[in-house]
Amino acid sequence: MKWEGDRQSDNVDDRRGMGGGGGFGIGGKTVGIGTLVIALIGSVFFGIDPSVILGGGGGPVAVQQGPQGQQAPRQTPANDRETQFVKTTLAYTEDVWTQVFSAQGAQYQPTVLTLFEGATQTACGTGRSATGPFYCPADRRVYIDLDFFRLMEQRFKVAGEFAQAYVIAHEVGHHVQNLLGISDQVHNAQQRAGEREGNALSVRLELQADCFAGLWANRTNQREQILEKGDVETALAAATAIGDDALQRQSQGTVVPDSFTHGSSAQRVRWFTRGLETGSVEQCNTFEARQL
Repeated sequence: MKWEGDRQSDNVDDRRGMGGGGGFGIGGKTVGIGTLVIALIGSVFFGIDPSVILGGGGGPVAVQQGPQGQQAPRQTPANDRETQFVKTTLAYTEDVWTQVFSAQGAQYQPTVLTLFEGATQTACGTGRSATGPFYCPADRRVYIDLDFFRLMEQRFKVAGEFAQAYVIAHEVGHHVQNLLGISDQVHNAQQRAGEREGNALSVRLELQADCFAGLWANRTNQREQILEKGDVETALAAATAIGDDALQRQSQGTVVPDSFTHGSSAQRVRWFTRGLETGSVEQCNTFEARQL
């Protein structure tokens, strides 16, 4: 993936080296690429009231800062290659979604990407590395412990910067869903859904975020020519590795489709590919798709 020298986002909050937060796990609703976080779920038509978009969706939020009084010396360089890569990838997402929203007469409100180690405080409770990367709708922030990228390589045998960029773009996709008002609608629908139905709707939410990640890759490559030989294959390998069926088969030896919350490997590959090939928001309408 070619990214060196491109614009870097200022919307990165680096909390590494500041110590972990207190608490006993995730206290609120979050959405993420992993399987330890239960996503917001519900049934929603893709058509969004323009006033929701123009108003930012979800009403005002208070951004919760990191733990107070913990100013230990930073252990990780603030400007190493990996940090630069994250900042550049986030900048790419800002450019793409600013363009998409602007085409609809709306203004994109960027997320803040928080880097942490071990644990950190969020408006959704205490975020932990074991959760994997996740998005907290309450403070409109993406949270990532970069050790997850090492886990991808060691456990899932998936390496490469484009695969890592896919993870970031997926989480930013959840931010876009929040801005569009989808998160609020699915949260309301969750209250009426049974467990099986809720899981199925959660899958649709996650697959839409995968499609948004593919859309991001399509439009960023058109603008910046970031893709190199083998990049797409690494992203598809990542999508395959974190499919619910692959993870269940690895962890428990059996696959239980009714318990899926993120989608099968084939589904995740299919929807990422759809976004990558079309670059179209309309093509990412998982909620009205008859077959995932």
